[in-house]
This record gives sequence, C-alpha cells and structure tokens, in this order.
Amino acid sequence: MSHIAILTFDGFNELDSLIALGVLNRVKTPGWRVTLCCPAASVTSMNGVVVQAQSRLDAVAAADAVIVGSGMQTREVVADADIMAALRLDPARQLIGAQCSGTLVLAKLGLLGTLPGCTDLTTKPWVVEAGVPVLDAPFTAQGNVATAGGCLASPYLAAWVIARLRGVQAARDALHYVAPVGEKDAYVDCALGHIVPHLPAAA
Repeated sequence: MSHIAILTFDGFNELDSLIALGVLNRVKTPGWRVTLCCPAASVTSMNGVVVQAQSRLDAVAAADAVIVGSGMQTREVVADADIMAALRLDPARQLIGAQCSGTLVLAKLGLLGTLPGCTDLTTKPWVVEAGVPVLDAPFTAQGNVATAGGCLASPYLAAWVIARLRGVQAARDALHYVAPVGEKDAYVDCALGHIVPHLPAAA
C-alpha cells in the first residue's frame, strides 16, 4: 500500500498539482493511491478551476509520500497557523517533495534547514529570505526531501516519488507514457538525468 498526497490549496497552479497527479497515476500496481489533499472539501485554482478534495489534511501524517503543490496563495498558507500545524511531515519516514512555491512551505516548516532547494523565479526571494539557498536547476533532492522549480518540472518530482517507491523502471515507464511522441526517449533520458543522481545508491 502506498498513499501519495498532493497538497493542493486555494489558488493552486493546475500544472503543478494535476500533472503530478497524472504522472503518478500511471503506476497501476494494487494499493497505489494518489490523492489531491486539501484543507477544505473543494479548492479553486488560480484560473478558477474547482476540484474536489480526495483526501484532507488529517491524512498527511500517515501518507507514504507528500508533494506540496504551489499556487498564488502560498504566502497566505504559510501564515495560517492552523494549516501549518496540520502539516505533520516527517522526512525520517516519508518522502516529501515540493513544487515551486511549495518549497516555501517546506522552508517555513524547517524541513530544508540550510540545504539548497529549487523553486520558481517568483517565489525565489521569499525562499531565500526564509534562509534556504535556491539553485538554478529544475530539481534537487537530499535523502527523502526533494524540490522542483518551474511548472513543467512537476513530472520530475512525480517520477522521483515513483522511482523511490517502485523503482527507476517504473518511473521510466510513467515518463515514457506522458512524453511527447517523437521525443519520448530524449525526454525520458533528460528527466531521469535530473532524478537518478539524487536517488539512494540502492535504487
């Protein structure tokens, strides 16, 4: 059994949450579950798309992997004491990833420490202000914590989760499915080139 929760708040970026959801759901093994995890029964995206929550914040602590999605209201999220208190994340037993402004959430939770992270260009000053150096790169990971920068880096983050939980071949298969026709091998090789150096040696 593996539950991957994609934290999705009001003002969320559709490309970040929904692309990750789509790539992760290419895994078809029994017990594999991916949910949009929200603080309310429904949330509205930055472009007015309303989605229903598939899990709520009380499921975060028990999830095997958590991806913190991004959006236009992330600074409001990190200022909300109730939401932040509900995000009981533990990198000792969970895979934790952050997409774009989601990196600010990890920074405010103290999960990055002084390790460098990746984020989008808009969020970069706030992440730096929170004490986290920002890399000019689409993806990085240290142990069980990963960050990605740029909307179209979301497949990298999803593939990292798959590689950690189901192996590199499963990640390769998921990426190959979604990659553009005529560019599949090049796309997969590029994506895995960012991910594999950050995997544990056993992977």
